[in-house]
Amino acid sequence: MILQTWKMAWHGINANKMRTFLTMLGIVIGVTALIVLVSIADGATSSVTDRISDMGTDYLSVQISDDKENPLRVSEFNELFDDEKIGEVSPMGSSSVTGKSGYTSGSVNIYGVTGGYFRMMDMELVSGRFLKQTDVDNHSYVIVLTSDTAVEFFGREDVAGETLTLDGKRFMVAGVLSEDSASGLFGAISGSDEENVTLEGYIPFTTLTRLSDSILAVTRFYVAPAETVTVEETEHVLTQIMTERLDNDEEAFTIMSMSEIQETMEEVTDTLALMLGGIAAISLLVGGIGIMNIMLVSVTERTREIGIRKAIGASQGSIMIQFLMEAMIVSLAGCIAGIGVSWAVLQAAGQFMGESMSFRMNPTVALIAVLFSVLIGMIFGIYPARKAAKKRPIDALRYSQ
Repeated sequence: MILQTWKMAWHGINANKMRTFLTMLGIVIGVTALIVLVSIADGATSSVTDRISDMGTDYLSVQISDDKENPLRVSEFNELFDDEKIGEVSPMGSSSVTGKSGYTSGSVNIYGVTGGYFRMMDMELVSGRFLKQTDVDNHSYVIVLTSDTAVEFFGREDVAGETLTLDGKRFMVAGVLSEDSASGLFGAISGSDEENVTLEGYIPFTTLTRLSDSILAVTRFYVAPAETVTVEETEHVLTQIMTERLDNDEEAFTIMSMSEIQETMEEVTDTLALMLGGIAAISLLVGGIGIMNIMLVSVTERTREIGIRKAIGASQGSIMIQFLMEAMIVSLAGCIAGIGVSWAVLQAAGQFMGESMSFRMNPTVALIAVLFSVLIGMIFGIYPARKAAKKRPIDALRYSQ
């Protein structure tokens, strides 16, 4: 019985192939939009969180918004943060300068730090050394370059000891970071673009204050916990130190852990994925309305067929199942085609983005698309199927187009 109903439903669908294809197209577009948009959001989430995880989440970022007319100096750090629960501490400042070496010149993002920054970020060198405390104390004109920057200015990575001019001042290249650790915090958040290389370097914070008129004191710095100490314990101690330093005003500074940043990023991207999925689901509903519209037309066109079937003993249930099955076949076929198109689109997007971001089809999303398509086929197929099943045989036989 079911097999016979299936054959009749399949025959009804094949009776007008172009109309069936156009009806399926709405489901195909809806499923493709759902899977592709959610997969892109997932890919963005994974890319950002992986980059943050690679650089570690066991340190704190401190931003001073009000220094109470008593600016924090680098010279205070050793005494101010001398606590057994605090490990590495490094100020952070940034500026943009013009770098030049030989006939090569370009804009370089420079970051003022101390040696502790490299240890917190777990960076590695391909040549040379990191910044030392003596570099900070002596306001030395030394710089640690990223690998891309070294290649851009000198044509190779092994350039420790070479000279690079920044805004007319000669800096000795102390070291070159490995490619994996070259981007640090900022590259992890912003990502990388192989076609547009970002030129970056790290200099002593005290040297940056001389190079940039806008940076006179420490307004941002990073703190890592001591060994065997949790980030939460360090944050508690750091809060006490900063509150006491800034006249007991807890609103004068903000402390944020990288794990909190990662969680916030995940929440934002999850919300984005949910929103994009909802938008795509609306297009699936539009496809369902198209199915119902075409099924109503099909019921009207096949009125005599329904009358003949009822006259020879077909029950209302069998006719209803036949038309409902037709709607579900169209919906599921469109869903399967949409999954195939989604896979092709994600593969193409992955090739276009390269290694900067990966896109993979989420099996859960694909399963949701299938279930949603079945539900749409049933919901939007019930009314036409009931209308066909309720036709009176005598009225159906008298019908003429």
